[in-house]
Amino acid sequence: MLQITKPRLRLGMAMWSLPQWQKSLQQGCRTPAERLMAYAEKFDSVEGNTSFYALPDANTVAMWAASVPDSFRFTFKLPKTITHDKQLQHCELELNEFLQRMAPLQPHTSIWKIQLPAQFGPDALPHLATFLSQLPPEFTTGVEVRHPAFFAKGEAEQQLNRLLLQYNSNRIIMDSRPIFAKPATNELMRDAQRKKPRVPVHAIATSDMPIVRFIGDLEQTQNDAFFTPWLAKLSQWLSEGKTPHLFVHTPDNIHAPELAHRLYQQLQQHIASQQPWRLDDLAPLQNSEQQSLF
Repeated sequence: MLQITKPRLRLGMAMWSLPQWQKSLQQGCRTPAERLMAYAEKFDSVEGNTSFYALPDANTVAMWAASVPDSFRFTFKLPKTITHDKQLQHCELELNEFLQRMAPLQPHTSIWKIQLPAQFGPDALPHLATFLSQLPPEFTTGVEVRHPAFFAKGEAEQQLNRLLLQYNSNRIIMDSRPIFAKPATNELMRDAQRKKPRVPVHAIATSDMPIVRFIGDLEQTQNDAFFTPWLAKLSQWLSEGKTPHLFVHTPDNIHAPELAHRLYQQLQQHIASQQPWRLDDLAPLQNSEQQSLF
């Protein structure tokens, strides 16, 4: 009998630990391992951004691998020495060191993320093609670009999308519209507007694990209008058998867990009204604040 796999959306945030999450997510957790275990009880994916800044030591890698269930999936960024300093060229030694160090996490990692700097433009696409061709075949990758030409719907963007399709690599989609929707009224929002990229949202899936990075406003309800178009798109991808990854940020990430629950519940409601299947419920957060969001 043919076994039908139930559609699954992976949900997470930009980190798995924050001091302010002690009430909602990590009550009583004292060690890094306990905090990761607590996070993995509530969410099934996370953006591993620490690997972008420094190569973790072997003990840390082993702890990460031992602290999550088999169903959990990391997404780790490749080091900036590879993506930004060398821009994917002449980086064989750095890449091999990274792959060897992170090998214990390969079974727990769904996507290896290649975040490229804004100066990485159309002329550098051959370097991306060469780099992708040299990665192990079992590696699923996601590529985030920031050069304006890749958002102009012209030949450069078409070349990028064709390249990603060729190498079965996912295009990472940044949705930062909520934080740029109004003038910043405090330093936190001003800092977010300075640091976060402001690029058009092109919701395209070039492989089976499309990635959406949603950077929300500090006020939860202000995000609803911006997330509404994602309801149909995420539902479509799920119906096509894809496994979308939704990562939720806010400028300070303090209430990112609550926002992630809010958006996921909106998607649940949309799918329940449109599809013959439904998304699984999330494990509740430990405080009651998120229960009053609707």
